[in-house]
Amino acid sequence: MRDLVVTGHRARFLGRQFPVAIGRNGITTDKREGDGATPAGVWRLMEGGYRADRLARPDAPFPLYPTGPRDLWSDAPDAPDYNHLVRAPYAPSHERLRRADPLYDVFVVTDWNWPEATPGKGSAIFVHCWRGPLRPTAGCLAFRPEHLRWILDRWTPRSRVIVRPQS
Repeated sequence: MRDLVVTGHRARFLGRQFPVAIGRNGITTDKREGDGATPAGVWRLMEGGYRADRLARPDAPFPLYPTGPRDLWSDAPDAPDYNHLVRAPYAPSHERLRRADPLYDVFVVTDWNWPEATPGKGSAIFVHCWRGPLRPTAGCLAFRPEHLRWILDRWTPRSRVIVRPQS
């Protein structure tokens, strides 16, 4: 099976090991909005975005869209479009998808609490580019850009992300 298995700060995919950044508060089995933890569980990669002004569209078996300056992701649990793509101007709390840093040069939306979102159970749980080795995320999984591209090049519609709880 072509599953990406994450255990702590290590990921395994197709026999290769990769360093991976996880949430600043580790891995949790009880994900809450803003807790800084990566949710344990089995996820699917659904769709994503990339900075077309910085790089070519990565190969992937799901849609990847170029992100623009008005593209945002709602992280406001009380908003009707919580944990979904929204466009600026947008008053509730959100994340910008087109960033000055390279974090979201390539990002993939997982099915963690998406598309049917339960308010407060976590938003924007993405797979994306990292800040650097062991630099934590707010709850996502993050990889070196070249590792993320290698993984996406070999991803299949049946592949899964398996995040193991910390013991």
